[in-house]
Amino acid sequence: MKANCLIIVFLIFLLTGCKQTTSSHFISDGDYRNQVEETFNTKITYFADTTLFSIFTQDMSQQEREAMMFLYAYMPIGDIADYTGDFYLENVRSSFRVQQEMPWGKDIPEVLFRHFVLPVRVNNENMDESRMVFYEELKDRVKGLSLYDAVLEVNHWCHEKVIYTPSDARTSAPLASVKTAYGRCGEESTFTVAALRSVGIPARQIYTPRWAHTDDNHAWVEAWVDGKWYFLGACEPEPVLNLAWFNAPAYRGMLMHTKVFGNYMGPEEVMERTDCYTEINVIDHYAPTAKTIVTVVDQDNQPLKDAQVEFKIYNYAEFYTVARKLTDGKGQCSLSAGKGDMLVWVTWRDRFGYSKVSFGKDQEITVVVNKRPVDEVDVELDIIPPVDGSIATEVTEEQKNENAKRLLEEDSIRNRYVATFCTAEMANASAADLYINTDIANKYLLKSRGNWKEIETFLQNTPEEKRDKRVALLSNISAKDLRDTPASVLFDHVNNTVDAPEIFKMVEPSRTKFPGNALILYSQYVLNPRVSNELLSPYKGYFIRHIDSTVRKEMNAPQVLVEWVKKNITLKDEWNPQRIPVTPIGVWKTRIADAHSRDIFFVALARTLGFIARIDPVTGKVQYYDTQWIDVDFETKEQMSAPHGKVVASYLPIKALKDPKYYTHFTIARIRPDGELQTLNFEQGSSDMGEGVSWSNLLQRPLDMEEGNYLLVTGTRMASGRVLARMVSFTIKPDETASVGLTMRESTDDIQVIGSIDAEAKFRLADSGQETSILNTTGRGYFVVAILGSRQEPTNHAMRDIAQAKDDFEQWGRKLVLLFKDEQSLQLFDKHEFGDLPETIVYGVDIDNNITNMLVEAMKLPGAGSLPVFVIADTFGRVVFVSQGYTIGLGEQMMNVIHKL
Repeated sequence: MKANCLIIVFLIFLLTGCKQTTSSHFISDGDYRNQVEETFNTKITYFADTTLFSIFTQDMSQQEREAMMFLYAYMPIGDIADYTGDFYLENVRSSFRVQQEMPWGKDIPEVLFRHFVLPVRVNNENMDESRMVFYEELKDRVKGLSLYDAVLEVNHWCHEKVIYTPSDARTSAPLASVKTAYGRCGEESTFTVAALRSVGIPARQIYTPRWAHTDDNHAWVEAWVDGKWYFLGACEPEPVLNLAWFNAPAYRGMLMHTKVFGNYMGPEEVMERTDCYTEINVIDHYAPTAKTIVTVVDQDNQPLKDAQVEFKIYNYAEFYTVARKLTDGKGQCSLSAGKGDMLVWVTWRDRFGYSKVSFGKDQEITVVVNKRPVDEVDVELDIIPPVDGSIATEVTEEQKNENAKRLLEEDSIRNRYVATFCTAEMANASAADLYINTDIANKYLLKSRGNWKEIETFLQNTPEEKRDKRVALLSNISAKDLRDTPASVLFDHVNNTVDAPEIFKMVEPSRTKFPGNALILYSQYVLNPRVSNELLSPYKGYFIRHIDSTVRKEMNAPQVLVEWVKKNITLKDEWNPQRIPVTPIGVWKTRIADAHSRDIFFVALARTLGFIARIDPVTGKVQYYDTQWIDVDFETKEQMSAPHGKVVASYLPIKALKDPKYYTHFTIARIRPDGELQTLNFEQGSSDMGEGVSWSNLLQRPLDMEEGNYLLVTGTRMASGRVLARMVSFTIKPDETASVGLTMRESTDDIQVIGSIDAEAKFRLADSGQETSILNTTGRGYFVVAILGSRQEPTNHAMRDIAQAKDDFEQWGRKLVLLFKDEQSLQLFDKHEFGDLPETIVYGVDIDNNITNMLVEAMKLPGAGSLPVFVIADTFGRVVFVSQGYTIGLGEQMMNVIHKL
């Protein structure tokens, strides 16, 4: 293998050895260029399949060759294995062509072009040919504009194509987002960065891994214009840059970062430098910040070098790691962050320690690493987020009105495209031809949106003898898979999966009857093409064609396959630091993988060979089935299941919360032998738990768990964003039941009047157009009044939260008056997007923004631009609750207040 690689390296050396002038170089800095060449030449020697680098034997210009070498030097393993050299060369040539053709091309500094225009990868998305496609659509639209206006125009084009819709964590390719007209914020921002780069504009995805004042996270875009980075909401055009619905939430942020492709030497604070990217901290673009130095010492007060320091934000009922640092020779590291609280969790060898840090107050803290995983943890923490505020940006009413008109036009363009998707009538008409009932036809054809033709082709053309597998396969893949998986991939798994009876003969050859869940095991863990968070691929047919028949016969048991993987797959976690899944085919070709891609590869290969296998959705462990689930350990010879015990949690209900929910009020994390925390994902393994995982269906009765040490985290989020948190540890011992108390802390503060409004203020009813007052609508007593935004992510989240609390609001029985700033905003709003909402809602239009202005003035809010605004008040206008902007769990927060009234 190494001999073949050296031949390739030698050929590249010959092809790059000719002398050219400095102006012909893509990388003008000779030292940096030499570093790139050295990194590339080292990487190439590790790959078994040398054809993966054959693109470098083709004719290229000096600039093209250096650009290609830069990409290959820093791209993760999967990008080498799963995409062709021709794909990258086409993208490189398109980038250079755009640099020449766009009026701003010559003004983009070399470093910015190299790191923020040339790279195809934005973050962790599946890549495609979008650069070339988008350029053809956008070039004439932006050529006559200034760079500033071109950024705005590209975002308008993006809004024509895609709007926000929540989905799973896998990031679709930009063209897949266009095809489906959907995208969560990570996909919208990836798509928008790809569009900006396609016309030569430096762009990067900005990501707050977790908000501090509310649950959830967010991603958006920064574009470079004339020497400065500006932010914008992806697919959410505003009339000016540095304006978005998240101006206020970002001001309360604690950390914003971006992963820059390659070894980036920019002016920003570097959080982490890896073999593939440089992660930089850009929080100071958005919020007041402060720096804290963390000193780590052992129990003897001696500084510890290379201790891992994790900075954690409370979010979704866990302390989520947003930054990792290693201590220096003095036992120190530092971080700049927004002025709020985090938890610092430090591990060193088999010990850990922790401390709360308040940025802006604590210039330095010391953490003593003196605990072992078996040691008791029981601590209460009050976590305070940064204060309210907003990023100031000037925009005129004329600009707003013009922008609103454009948004309506863009909605109509997108809606005309969406109208070409399969309808219920079309699905019903085709059901008979597809040999399925109308319910199934509607379920899968409608969910697949712009990909419906591919799903229809799969259903229609599956061989008759395989038809019973079609629906079983579709039922196991995600809604996103339905929207972006080609029929060819689905055919591969239907046609190349071992039949169920043959599998159970292999598992239990002596049995004539199989367990009642046999078909479920087969459907979910053999037929199912999905293993984890990877893009679905046609690996079964590939393995059947490429694995020698003799080798296949030798792989006659899962344990043999484990040993084969241990012997033949080289782990290089450092070459895939983001853990972007390498396809099983890519792992086979390269024989290199990170641990996560190796696990996916093992399960995929096992399923191809007819073994029942999975990655456990709760613990993340690789397992195969042999009358029971067996844990795979690639480090040891013997494979066995770990001993289990049980845990039960007592909970004394508080008035506002009868049944705490997982990821809302509590989580459980495993304290690993090295002291790190791994939150268990019970939501992924909760198909039998109805509406979701909660205390009553998870911990009220003894829960079977693997032996080990665990941490129960609980938290009560207050309306201000403050969290009353508690961490308590417990230990699971084999065949024993541990007990732990699930305590939801309550605020001792009584409900207070925090302002006043005029309950007689007038608005116009949406259904009749009649003018009326808040008090006439609600009657005497408490009520909710709100100002909503249309087609706006914070409002969408708020409405979904209210839908979840539908029964509680209806039981309360008071009115919720939900108003829009104008008739146009009301027309854009579709209540059916949010499920079943409380019957007590009254919709209306705020006449001349009188109520909006009243709320802003009375409650001293930053401004009317940050929507939605929700207020709870009474007959006399006394306000006891206010929320503005982006807030997760709003329905529950309001009910917490209402229960105390």
